[in-house]
Amino acid sequence: MNQQFSIPTALCLPVPDIEALIQGRTIAALPRMFIRPGQRFALYPADSSVSIKAWAKCELSQILDETKPLDTLSKLTICTPKVLKERLQKQQYLFLAYLRVYHLPQLQEISVNPNIQEKLGKFVSLPNSLTVSEANPVLNDRTFAQRKRQLEKLESPLHIELEELQSAIASLAISQPAAKQLDNDIKVFLGWSSDKLIKQTDPDLAWINDIAKLGDRSIEKDEGKSNYQAGTDFEDIARRSLDFLGFKVEENDKGGAGGLDLFCSQPYPLVCECKAGKSIPDRAVEELDRIGKRHLKENYLQAVRLIIGPGKPTKNLKESAEVSKISIINVMTLQKLVEFKAKYPGAINLVELRQYLEPGQIDYKIDEYIDKAEREIKLRSQIITVVKELSEQDNESLKATHQSFTVTEIRVHYNATHNPRLNDEVVHDLLIELSSPLTGYLGRIKGSDCKSDRFYFLRDLPISC
Repeated sequence: MNQQFSIPTALCLPVPDIEALIQGRTIAALPRMFIRPGQRFALYPADSSVSIKAWAKCELSQILDETKPLDTLSKLTICTPKVLKERLQKQQYLFLAYLRVYHLPQLQEISVNPNIQEKLGKFVSLPNSLTVSEANPVLNDRTFAQRKRQLEKLESPLHIELEELQSAIASLAISQPAAKQLDNDIKVFLGWSSDKLIKQTDPDLAWINDIAKLGDRSIEKDEGKSNYQAGTDFEDIARRSLDFLGFKVEENDKGGAGGLDLFCSQPYPLVCECKAGKSIPDRAVEELDRIGKRHLKENYLQAVRLIIGPGKPTKNLKESAEVSKISIINVMTLQKLVEFKAKYPGAINLVELRQYLEPGQIDYKIDEYIDKAEREIKLRSQIITVVKELSEQDNESLKATHQSFTVTEIRVHYNATHNPRLNDEVVHDLLIELSSPLTGYLGRIKGSDCKSDRFYFLRDLPISC
């Protein structure tokens, strides 16, 4: 159970400073006085309506003069070099407080101090003491320790461009869900948040659950839809599915009765016949061959040919498909592919998928591809976990290297706990991939060659496979 503390005072800071501390963007404050390490206080925003959201404990205090690199210090706080220089001119030195910040369980509304501007950077008494605990820190222990070392050594941030991007989208994140998700992801990647990147259910993807339903729909009069309308509904959701998977679906007027249902031009030509209803008619192969050749002419033979429909194909249909080199998949298989893409956006490689699009009924081949992709994701998650486990070991020699590790150290730890065993080359390739700015699960300290590269943990890769 977390110990509780009574806090009678608050440190008055500008609103942007407090927001940056609460968001995990910085752990530094620049008060007007020296703060004793171990001291606890609320964070009091200097605005017209005071809502206290968090409290802090001072972990370290320093006094800095003009000999310190102000450009680097400005990147680790939210103060510009100009503001830091102005403060130095007035005070001859800067007070730098390292703050471990904790969320309050609920907002505390208090009256505004009439002399608030005079109190900036100083302590003020609270009308009533706050009872707080360390149950909800902004940053976990490991993340805070990393940020503390970075500030002590005045090391420049590793990802200036991403910090600038986060600042640019911060205002959009208030009202736009997509911008908020990107904002959260960037914060986790930069170490400004210790939350895991767990993809939440996206209401915009609810249509995925209707793929199989629309394909399996029987054409009955009481549905109030004609055969043509039911077929069009399924064609529309199949179009949306292929587009979501990454195919470039061309808009054309070739659909409808006697027309080509779907044509994709990238990353390779793909023609598709969509058959809604309780079963796929035997004539589907003949129709696709005839219509495809009419519209694509000699290019038809170079395209991947696909029929999507419900039920189990008849023996005649499977034989015709194998002769014409046409692939047949069930609507549920299409839905499984799209669901997998929604769960792991970068996991489906359409060029690799083409190798599984063999003639005949191929639902089992698509299952093989999804299983293979899941194993690859699991391997990457295990590598990330290995780096995290190494960083959490209580070993002074590891702490001296800032919790970063060589390829060999990571490979040895992996091989000791997992099968199959990997060599340094495979592990290094995986580490490079996972430390890319486009993935951001690990960080990389580049060495003179692959053997001297070092890697450190940034965030988890949650999996459910």
